[in-house]
Amino acid sequence: MLGLKDLEIGVMFWATADPAQTLRDVKAFGVRAGQLGFPGELSLDGAAERWDKALTAEQFTAVTAVCSYVGEDYADIPTVLRTVGLVPQDTRAERVARTKAVSSVGRQLAIDSIACHIGFIPEEPQNPTYREMLDVVRDICDHCANNGQRFTLETGQEPAKVLLRFIADVDRSNLKINFDPANMILYGTGDPIEALDVLREQVISVHCKDGDWPPRDQPAALGRERPLGDGSVGIPRFIAKLKEIGYRGVLSIEREEPDPSKRSADIRRAVALLRSLTDDSAT
Repeated sequence: MLGLKDLEIGVMFWATADPAQTLRDVKAFGVRAGQLGFPGELSLDGAAERWDKALTAEQFTAVTAVCSYVGEDYADIPTVLRTVGLVPQDTRAERVARTKAVSSVGRQLAIDSIACHIGFIPEEPQNPTYREMLDVVRDICDHCANNGQRFTLETGQEPAKVLLRFIADVDRSNLKINFDPANMILYGTGDPIEALDVLREQVISVHCKDGDWPPRDQPAALGRERPLGDGSVGIPRFIAKLKEIGYRGVLSIEREEPDPSKRSADIRRAVALLRSLTDDSAT
């Protein structure tokens, strides 16, 4: 693993069948670290060997392995409730198995953090799904612990205090948070800077992403993701708060724009913005 700097700028990107080319494309943004996502439809057979070879050859550090799952749909809040993460019962067993498989690939790549959206956690601890999810997350945490890893929950689908109580109730020391400030806005669950303050002791990784609040007259709608710096997060405030709470990890830019050319342009702008806020220079 490379010796990364405090607040090193990185990119969240997705694994493909051609690891070497994927890493060269990511490095073209002027970064040498980031979060490596494994799409649910991507076969993991031989993935550890291929990615280990490419990461070593390209001198690139993957700090988190991110799980997504076949069948997830982020069209609106009801669809997210029905399809995303580990909460839906009809896909839960296969998704737990997939998460453990990604953890095992990550162990072979010396990645010590596994992340995912687990879905909407009910706000009431008496809810049967809440109790079920405690056991699900304990099981995954124990698997990750055996691999020397933390399991991180991505923010957004519940208010900060609900997430903090859930982590306390799971009662596993390797359960942490991958903090995405835009998701707090996109789901309408709270001011991201205030949420970061609440969750500060549990945050071990972050996404640098921006977005605007959901329309007030459409209660089922999600907000709109925006290029970094153009949305409602307040990126200078976000970076300042990260520094205040003592965060020193990678700043992983996430941009979900479907048009490849626009996405690349937005990531380049995001790198420049973060460099201006962290005094980072090109590597």
